[in-house]
Amino acid sequence: MSLVTALTYVLPHRLLSSMARALAYSDNPRLKQWLIDTVTRRFGVNLAEAAQPDPTKYPTFNAFFTRALKPGARVPDPDPRVLLMPADGHVSQCGPIENGRIFQAKGQSFTAAELLGDEADATPFNDGLFATVYLSPRDYHRVHMPWTGRLRETVHVPGRLFSVGTAAVAHVPRLFARNERLVCHFDTDFGPMAMVMVGALLVSGVETVWSGEEIPAYGDRINRKDWRAENITLDRFAEMARFNYGSTVIVLLPRGVATLDPSLHAESPVRLGQKLATRTV
Repeated sequence: MSLVTALTYVLPHRLLSSMARALAYSDNPRLKQWLIDTVTRRFGVNLAEAAQPDPTKYPTFNAFFTRALKPGARVPDPDPRVLLMPADGHVSQCGPIENGRIFQAKGQSFTAAELLGDEADATPFNDGLFATVYLSPRDYHRVHMPWTGRLRETVHVPGRLFSVGTAAVAHVPRLFARNERLVCHFDTDFGPMAMVMVGALLVSGVETVWSGEEIPAYGDRINRKDWRAENITLDRFAEMARFNYGSTVIVLLPRGVATLDPSLHAESPVRLGQKLATRTV
């Protein structure tokens, strides 16, 4: 385990994330521009794809980081049977949910019940499929729908804010089931689909298109919200949520409804809208 990863066990996660948030939302012209220019240069951000390609036009670093893309910069796979990749980034892992467990890395795994915060919520995904997508600082930070779904419930699960970088994922047991996260349950024409927005160190802001900011405030207990009465339906490829800085989204699908794209594997670079899986029913 690296020294940095080891230190994350003792660092004040929420305090550091709150401090980073204050910087990200600062409208001090020199500070916000230094942050934008530093990240653009260090991570090779492609601003030519952005709806606003001029880096000086963003009022805050967070506005830059959650930037919209130009129309047509991402398009959905044209095959109507295809479930779409929900975000730009890299596949951390993907595959079957075996005996209720989701593979993390190097012998590490966690249960779907731990991730979702409830055993009953995990039951429909027994022997189903999962895909974990990591969004790096260079990526587009909005998450879109793999398939059309009606929002049933959200579950805010409190937790830590470990880094979700490669080193931490390899060495921190059950990392994604320990970090603060927002679980979004959708009903689709093939059954349930879960989208899990996982926070991380310095990367802990989550907003949804239906309710705005969900994290922070950080939680100290599981908070469930029933959205069925609101009749919120999001179409395939529609924006669902965004990370205020970045992190990881995990998609869970039930058994027997689709097959994952066989070209996907750990560390595969991916783009929003490409093939995630193909319907079999």
